[in-house]
Amino acid sequence: MAKQILLLDNVHKSIKNKEIVKGITFSINEGEVLGFLGPNGAGKSTTLRMIVGLSSPTSGKILIDGYSITKDYVKAMSKVGCIIEGPDMYNYLSGLENLKMLASMNKNVTNEDITRVIELVGMQNRINEKVSTYSLGMKQRLGLAQALIHKPKLLILDEPTNGLDPSGINEFRHIIKDLAKKEKIAVLVSSHLISEVELMCDTVAIIKSGTLLKYASVSELISDK
Repeated sequence: MAKQILLLDNVHKSIKNKEIVKGITFSINEGEVLGFLGPNGAGKSTTLRMIVGLSSPTSGKILIDGYSITKDYVKAMSKVGCIIEGPDMYNYLSGLENLKMLASMNKNVTNEDITRVIELVGMQNRINEKVSTYSLGMKQRLGLAQALIHKPKLLILDEPTNGLDPSGINEFRHIIKDLAKKEKIAVLVSSHLISEVELMCDTVAIIKSGTLLKYASVSELISDK
């Protein structure tokens, strides 16, 4: 049986007496890609902020690989890799130099880990070139390598295909699906595009006005249309 990596259990969030998130419950297992779907203002961003510890739930619990995001923040976040609002990188450095700089901040990351993530995202042929020469799709791959370098259990991607051309979207989609299955990573993809979620994800959680409208497999979602 697949191990549960992320759990949101009856999570509420109120800001200035207004309830933004209203009792959300869902989970993601290892090897699973979940699409977190909803329009702007639905509560997606607030939920993501709570998952990564930038905001605390008013009530309910969030566990990452069994660790509470509020009680065991450091341990919980050591299990997370994320790209939110685009990856951060130095354009004047090469892709490899960016990864080495990031690795220098974590004593547990080895040169073998750097080589591993370069291969995982398929950047072997471009990794020594400056980031300033990369397309948006290539920058997303490097951002993905950065997020994976410490071997996280949970990968969080916020609107990961924004701005990519159809070819770039297709390539990125295949990378994510392969990563989940081969590396046993739980992946949370936040999106407002149901077509993208259907092609990339195994399950979907649809949020509207802070309430979870639907939580089902993608195959169920398609059959219900």
